[in-house]
This record gives sequence, structure tokens and C-alpha cells, in this order.
Amino acid sequence: MSKCEQCIVRQLNSLKTLTAKELSKISACKTTRIIKKGETLFDEGDHINGVFCISAGICKVSKMSANGREQIIHLVNKGDFLGERSLINDDVANLKATAIHDMEVCFIPRDEIIDDLKQNPEFSMSVLKDMAMSLKNAHNLIVDMAQKTVKQRLAEMLLSLDKKFGHNRDSNLDIHLSREDIANIIGTATESAIRLLSEFKREEIISLKGKNISLLNVPKLKKIAQGF
Repeated sequence: MSKCEQCIVRQLNSLKTLTAKELSKISACKTTRIIKKGETLFDEGDHINGVFCISAGICKVSKMSANGREQIIHLVNKGDFLGERSLINDDVANLKATAIHDMEVCFIPRDEIIDDLKQNPEFSMSVLKDMAMSLKNAHNLIVDMAQKTVKQRLAEMLLSLDKKFGHNRDSNLDIHLSREDIANIIGTATESAIRLLSEFKREEIISLKGKNISLLNVPKLKKIAQGF
């Protein structure tokens, strides 16, 4: 288990604002877990009582509707935090986090983070900025679902995946999503997502082989996302 002071992942999140002494305290109380693909990190209704720092891997954060339909709110990868809302109040989790790639996560107890929030204003501001961005993204998701077509949302999602995860040496997006997960991100039936992906492939906007997706025509995707 690596020490927080030596971990390069902390440079990707609010932990980079902590002092060496504060990082040492976190190292002494954190726990590290391996979460296998398909396993749940936490579920709706769980008491989190701390934050998770993602050291490796990717997970989806989702909400289950009353009729049993999953809506993926966002995707979380290396360097991201999960569970910040538990720092503000003691409510149970209202979302579910599930690994879509094998993950390594560090769990930091709530009391330790609260101490650092009180003592380090720079850390407090950084955490608040991250939470504000999460709230903004949630608002954007609501607007997109109400105002944009499924085709627009798919184009926007592919552009977003490229920005967040990049692509590998084969020029494929560096994330593998099932057709069902893609449908649950853009808020449509799996059959509709498959049909639109096939349409993008026919028009040579993307290449598609299994779960490997490569963006061939980014300008065209941007036009579709904007409604043109």
C-alpha cells in the first residue's frame, strides 16, 4: 500500500493541496481495496462515512428509477473522488457505484477529511470547487435529457469520453462500455443505442469493433451534438 505522500494520483485531485503532515495522517488511517469488474463499491442507501480516492480503474455512478431502469450519471476514473457529499451531511448514498474495469481504491474516513477541511482553507476550497462542478454536470444532464435528441446525446457522449479517457495506441477510446451502459448514459433503450452506433459507423463517423470505438470524424460529431 503506497503512502499518500508518494502517490502520484493525489496530483489529480484535492489531496495535492494538503501538507506533508496532513498526508501522513491520511496514510495512517486510509484503507485500500481492490474492486473487480462488475462489483459494487457502494449502493443506494449505504452509509459511506468517508471518501474514496480512485487509484486505478473506472466505475459508473448510477441511479435506479422506480421502474428499475438504470441511469448512469457519470463515469469516474483514476484520480477522482467519490463520496464527497457524505462530508457535508450524514445522509445515506443516493447513488450506486459499480466497477466497469478492475479498480484500486483508497478509502479515507470522514473524520480525517473533516479535520483537514477545518485546518486547510486551500483544501476546503478545492473540495468545494469539485462539488460545484459535479452539481453543474448534474444540471447539464437534466437539461440535455429534456432538450436534446438521443442522437445528439450519443455524439456528445462520444466526444466527452474522448476528452475524459483519451484513446490508446490503436486510436480506440481508452474505455470499454457495453451497449447497455451506453444506452443508460444517454437515456434510451439499448436497441436505439445500437441502431445509432451502427448509423454512425455506416456514415464513417466512428469505427466499431466489439467494445472498441474509434472517432473518425470529430468535426461531424461536434455538428451532430450541436443539432446540425
